[in-house]
Amino acid sequence: MKKRLRRLALILIPLFLIYLIAGAVIPFSRYLPVTEETQRRIAETAFYQNSPGKERVMLLETNQSAWDERMRMMQLAEREIIFSTFDIRDGESARDVMAVLLKKADEGVKVKMLVDGFSGLIRMEGRKVFYALSSHPNIEIRIYNPMNLLTPWKTQGRMHDKYLIVDDDAFILGGRNTFDYFIGSYPTDDRSYDREVLVYNTDPASGPGQGLSQVRGYFESVWELPVCRPFHDSEQLADRKSVQEERAALTARYEKLAAEYPELFLQSEEESRRYYNENTMEAGKITLISNPTGIYAKEPAVFAAIAELIRRADSSVILHTPYIVLNSYMYQTLQEVSADVPDIRIMINSVENGDNFFASSDYIRHKREMASLGIPIYEYDGGMSYHGKSLVIDGRLSLIGSYNLDLRSTYIDTELMLAIESPQLAAELTEYMEGFHRDCRLLLEDGSYQIPDHLTIASVPAWKRAAWAIVGFLMQPFRFLI
Repeated sequence: MKKRLRRLALILIPLFLIYLIAGAVIPFSRYLPVTEETQRRIAETAFYQNSPGKERVMLLETNQSAWDERMRMMQLAEREIIFSTFDIRDGESARDVMAVLLKKADEGVKVKMLVDGFSGLIRMEGRKVFYALSSHPNIEIRIYNPMNLLTPWKTQGRMHDKYLIVDDDAFILGGRNTFDYFIGSYPTDDRSYDREVLVYNTDPASGPGQGLSQVRGYFESVWELPVCRPFHDSEQLADRKSVQEERAALTARYEKLAAEYPELFLQSEEESRRYYNENTMEAGKITLISNPTGIYAKEPAVFAAIAELIRRADSSVILHTPYIVLNSYMYQTLQEVSADVPDIRIMINSVENGDNFFASSDYIRHKREMASLGIPIYEYDGGMSYHGKSLVIDGRLSLIGSYNLDLRSTYIDTELMLAIESPQLAAELTEYMEGFHRDCRLLLEDGSYQIPDHLTIASVPAWKRAAWAIVGFLMQPFRFLI
């Protein structure tokens, strides 16, 4: 009997692995084209209004500014906080955010929190601090597409959005996930550069501005999807001793933060609004660009919108993305739309500097094709991984969000980019972007590099270079997942 069971296991286990892999891969193996309806909508979209609106903007360039403004902005909440993130991990900065969410919920503010299913499984399950929030009567947490190995054809559908909304007052949107790697200055083994924008409504009494209206509408469309499921929402959890201890710890944490940072936590509403009016910049049209929100393969809506904006550019385009993975449609499109732009530049991480092993493996294999794009490609070698996703077009229009110029962001994940008409914001963002360029090497058409004298390229062990080459080869049939 034992021998028969072992033989059966030797048959069933490989079959189940094949089922898992095939189910996870096959539904996403075909690149969907852009529909005529989407092309028409993008072509008809006006990204400029040539006059200021009632929303003003602030660039959050540092991880510390991201922490500061989250703490400050959430103090304004009187009715509702909406929080959406791809990845949240128990840690110092995440606990600071959760301490404020719990405090506001205790005050009667309704909190809605949306987290991707992979993060929900890997980072949240079994951790009582998240149960301390989910069991609160004023906090509702939903998981986008919870992971289930019995339905592997759903497992690749990921929600990559990151934003925070407070009432009709303000929102933050960008590329930062919610843990110490991206937010705050707590000691951590690794850290990454990233970027967000804060949008502030100067007249919330008259309702939300155009940017906030679009982001909230987008959130509601995702929140109501059938694939979004509640996360441990039983109020009975609140009676567990371990959950009560976590709530008490978060409450004490809030009190400690408020005492240490009164300029963030104890400002009056009048002081906060004065701060935002003095520290934000004028903005005109604000437009949200998004991918479809379902869990299966998507048409490349965000990429198509970015390509159209590049095509419309008169003089200059600066594009920053952590890594670049293209198919033939994306190659051809970028070549066509950039052909008449006098000054266009793309910056990515060098493989030595980046933190995405698979993207680096693919880039090494396709570097010659990248060089033949006809677009100067700068590889950042500053020593700390760069995670920003941004564009500046003609010194007037800035795009900031979660979209990477790769196949997964283009065809699989939900993604957001916020297009903001503001010469002031564009000037500040350009200064930061060009600051990164000083620590870049330029990829030449023959695959070699032009390297500034001051730049030292990090050494990489031979085994890692060999691994890049092997993985780059093996991943070619599956590069749509990168």
